[in-house]
Amino acid sequence: MTEATYLHATRTAYDTVAADYDRLLRDALNAKPLDRAMLAAFSELVQAPGTKPVADLGCGPGRITAHLHSLGVNAFGIDLSSEMVAVARHTHPGLRFEEGSMSALDLEDETLGGIVAWYSTVHTPPELLPTVFAECHRVLVPGGHMLLAFKAGDERRHLDQAYGHELSLDVYWMPPDHVADLMSKAGLAMDAQMVREPDESEKPRQGQQAFFLAHKPAQGVVTGCLRLSETDEHSASRST
Repeated sequence: MTEATYLHATRTAYDTVAADYDRLLRDALNAKPLDRAMLAAFSELVQAPGTKPVADLGCGPGRITAHLHSLGVNAFGIDLSSEMVAVARHTHPGLRFEEGSMSALDLEDETLGGIVAWYSTVHTPPELLPTVFAECHRVLVPGGHMLLAFKAGDERRHLDQAYGHELSLDVYWMPPDHVADLMSKAGLAMDAQMVREPDESEKPRQGQQAFFLAHKPAQGVVTGCLRLSETDEHSASRST
């Protein structure tokens, strides 16, 4: 079967930049307290006794997988890029990393207690996001949690260069309400939404960043949605 064009472009781009991506972003979380807070909340939710493993989908060089592990999560990484997987295995030899596509996961139904997709859907054409979210729903156990991070907006940008290399890659900014609707239609119940302003390392090109925490409900269970926004008038604090 011929591989989808966007998958080929994504794999090729990240194979090219893997070593420099790791070097440049390895410590990026240190300056992002709100991002760490969402990861901490997710980590607490997926550590109940008997919880199944957590997959970091689109794990890249393994920095989020390693952060989850440091919080006590039984996490492993999956990435489309063989070079990213090689870097992750070298940098974090005690952790498990595999090659794979989040649009067709090589996992049995209901085998994961949690999923993190940390900016790993930003290269997926919007019309294919339902497939990705359906896969996430399929592999999560009832009650399993998903944390999604993505770029908030409504545009497609084409990159010809990134991380010091020439490449060809599309990046999608997605409206949070639309993403929430797609996740709901896939059967994922929203628990929290955070949209923050770009920090100093992201200005001026990156714009707002969105973080969704959802879960796969048990059959017949309906839950509400708590919205958290850095710009909400009821926010207790702000971070730049």
